[in-house]
Amino acid sequence: MVTNYDGEQIEIPSTLPMLPVRDIVVFPYMIIPLFVGRDSSIRSVEEALTKTDKLIFLSSQKNIADEQPTPDGIYETGTVAMIIRMRKLPDGRIKILTQGLCKARVKKFTQTQPFYEVQVDQIQELQTDKKSECEALMRTIKEQLERMISLGKVLAPDIMMVLEDIQDPSRMADLVASNLGLKVSLAQEVLETHDAFAKLQKINELLNKETEVLSIQAKIRSQTKEEITKSQKEYFLREQMKQIKSELGDNDPKSEEMNELREKILAAKMPGNVEQETLKQLQRLERMHPESSEASMMRTYVEWMIDTPWSKASQDNLDLDHAMEILDDDHYKLEKIKERIIEFLAVRKLKGNNMKGPILCFSGPPGVGKTSLGKSIAKALGREFVRISLGGVKDEAEIRGHRRTYVGALPGRIIQGLKQAGTNNPVFILDELDKMGSDYKGDPSAALLEVLDPEQNYAFRDHYLNVAIDLTNVMFITTCNALEQIPAPLRDRMEVIQLSGYTQEEKYFISRRYLIPKQVTENGLTPEQIEFTDEGIQAIVENYTREAGLRNLERLVGTVCRKTARFVAEGKKDITVITKEVVAKFLGPAVYSREDEQEKDEVGISTGLAWTSVGGEILYVETATTRGKGGMLLTGQLGDVMKESAQAALGLIRWRAADFGINSDVLSETDIHVHFPQGAVPKDGPSAGITMATAIISRLTGIPVRKDVAMTGEITLTGRVLPIGGLKEKSLAAMRHGIKTIIIPEKNRKDLEEIPEEYRNALNFVPVKSIDEVLEVALSQKIKPLASILPGAGGESSETRTSKTKKQKPVAAAEPAVAKAVKPAA
Repeated sequence: MVTNYDGEQIEIPSTLPMLPVRDIVVFPYMIIPLFVGRDSSIRSVEEALTKTDKLIFLSSQKNIADEQPTPDGIYETGTVAMIIRMRKLPDGRIKILTQGLCKARVKKFTQTQPFYEVQVDQIQELQTDKKSECEALMRTIKEQLERMISLGKVLAPDIMMVLEDIQDPSRMADLVASNLGLKVSLAQEVLETHDAFAKLQKINELLNKETEVLSIQAKIRSQTKEEITKSQKEYFLREQMKQIKSELGDNDPKSEEMNELREKILAAKMPGNVEQETLKQLQRLERMHPESSEASMMRTYVEWMIDTPWSKASQDNLDLDHAMEILDDDHYKLEKIKERIIEFLAVRKLKGNNMKGPILCFSGPPGVGKTSLGKSIAKALGREFVRISLGGVKDEAEIRGHRRTYVGALPGRIIQGLKQAGTNNPVFILDELDKMGSDYKGDPSAALLEVLDPEQNYAFRDHYLNVAIDLTNVMFITTCNALEQIPAPLRDRMEVIQLSGYTQEEKYFISRRYLIPKQVTENGLTPEQIEFTDEGIQAIVENYTREAGLRNLERLVGTVCRKTARFVAEGKKDITVITKEVVAKFLGPAVYSREDEQEKDEVGISTGLAWTSVGGEILYVETATTRGKGGMLLTGQLGDVMKESAQAALGLIRWRAADFGINSDVLSETDIHVHFPQGAVPKDGPSAGITMATAIISRLTGIPVRKDVAMTGEITLTGRVLPIGGLKEKSLAAMRHGIKTIIIPEKNRKDLEEIPEEYRNALNFVPVKSIDEVLEVALSQKIKPLASILPGAGGESSETRTSKTKKQKPVAAAEPAVAKAVKPAA
């Protein structure tokens, strides 16, 4: 017999319809609404309302996701409840209000279809003799409930008043358990505990755990109470979730991600100090809020440390024959560079990995193959290739990276290149080294000192990573057009290899071997559709290009191929033979021809040789004289050094006027105009000194300068000829213009060894020490000194020579031609 909510005594039948409930455990004396939707459950409720005096057996199912639980999926211990009220809902479900009466255990299932019907035994609570202990536990439970309410736990508002009237320990335990919102498994354990004292102990343990969680919540709430912003509120909520999950033992996705990053750090095989620093930053990241900006920055830093190839290296291909074969296939000649690469491979083969990578600097005009040569070197070595263009770079951070305190900070281009290569021993091409600049953000060329110094780059420190990284395995190759524009300290750290321009013969072979097959393929043609004849290639090389490199030549070959491709696309089936006439038809009139050169020996016009960043060039010097006061006018956009060189040449001529057959009186009354054609092009340097002196002497003496002679050399006031640079480039320029004789300073004789033998055989080099030797070769006639000056009167001062010259018979002032005034006296 049990008592219902009206105080009536009710006898419990031995057989009752059963209602499996999910996600909740119903305790005795517990009044709770239930929503019933399953057909079998609805039949159970209807059976209880009609045949068992509204009594029904409620038992929790073990798996809440099970739609049709079997007898094995339902707990044996449950609660006999009375249906107080029932209401049908529009969606077909019913809502019942039930009150738990007593605990019961399933003896057996008497029916499973169309609803569950079970035979039950009522469970009597065991009375304990530990009344004092029970009283103490009951008081403790009440105090803990009051503390939980003070910590923010939401309970039924009148639960404390109800507990004050309850003296039965078992009933108190059931009431507290039904209001704590426990998991089904924990609540079922309480329901299946029949000893009152044991049940109070279990409830006390559960309250202790819940109170501890609430205390942590309150602590977090107090720490984040002041000035709560939106982000701080999110942080507070996430920390609450984190603590709750930690207490409940749930897995944290962030912890899994941090563990994954830690595994990657250990797998990267970093140096000891680098790995220690990375793990330290990872620990900082773990303590940060994942949505904060600092956490994002820290995560990026850790990922850069992982992606940097600390220990990954590619295996060098040390087959010397294979390397030479690749270099020969990709480039024509360049023997000195190929020899240097083979030497590197040979040393690497003998010494193993314990050697530093070379730091080479390829210097030469544009289009001679500096960058493509770096690609071939990487291909021959079997290494990764990385190209970094330094043209226009002004910020030091481009090399060393930005410090992490800046928004959007990134490592420098060196570290980015290593990440791109994926190995710590790639071939680095630092292109256009001479095009770097500097401003208030720093000097990037100074930052490169550490990168390109073999004694320092074993511990290169990027500002972003802020750890030392070893660059000794990297093979650095820099390229430049003008070596002089690279700062001397940086230039000193590199092994400079000069690349000169190509002769017409070399351009012919390169076109035949490399350029034409490449352009034929790129323009969709086949060898059966186009054929280049030797004279056609020579016509392109001689009449349309005079550059040191090959870029314009390749464009012209591409133009010819495109025009042929048009014919093929229009339906022409015959092969197109590229002859000299076809080249003229496709490319138009010749851009360069022999008429650019002098047709005959002329007075006052000499041929000089210049060296620029784009190769060697021919430089004509023209002179004219007018009556005046002995001054000199220089035009052609000349630099200060060239202007001073012209003044030195004129000073020499005035001092030794008699030796050159020039009347000093006439010279003092003559203005000299020196002009360099192509006036829009800036010109500077001392190497045109003998060229200007020869032109001026030719104009003043009336003796023509040989058109087939070019010259280069610096002149001094005493007539000595000093050495110059760029002899090979200047020689190639002379060959391109059909000049066969070149006057060079005697001290440049040693530089002739660097010029290939075929060039030396095609040119006549005349080394000279003084201006007298220059005039002997350059002028078409021999100079006759004035009769009053004895030959070999060297050592006289300029005043002595001038006083002797004034004794000569002056020419008539009305004669316009200065050349007549310098005829030897009778």
